[in-house]
Amino acid sequence: MTDHTARLDHVVLWVRDPLAAADFYEQAVGMEPLRLTEFAAGEVPFPSVRVNDETILDLMPLTFAARMTMLPGAADSAGHPVNHVCLSLSRGDFDALLSRLQERLVPVSDLSYDSFGARGKATRSFYFRDLDGNVFEARHYD
Repeated sequence: MTDHTARLDHVVLWVRDPLAAADFYEQAVGMEPLRLTEFAAGEVPFPSVRVNDETILDLMPLTFAARMTMLPGAADSAGHPVNHVCLSLSRGDFDALLSRLQERLVPVSDLSYDSFGARGKATRSFYFRDLDGNVFEARHYD
């Protein structure tokens, strides 16, 4: 039987330097980089990082923003970062991410408690920015 449940496949983030961004997501956030070699060789237009088995973040070069012509008006919003992307983690992964960011002197917000999300109220959450100013929230529910 085919599962027809909607899932988040990918989010496109606009970045100045895709290789530096991939390194940040690998080293500071703990995500697996994808297609780095192919990107560096000019074989693919952008690299990605894996969030989980079903979801990736595409690290789109900001220079491509002007090419966003697939929908009327798309170019007007291209290159603008999303308000934020929220990562739901286990308690251990949440603590490990917070530690890695702090070790790298990445500014993080104060912890929030009981903020609402897809799975109800999260136990703790915080916000941080990547190298390009994209805002992320990290949270755990357990």
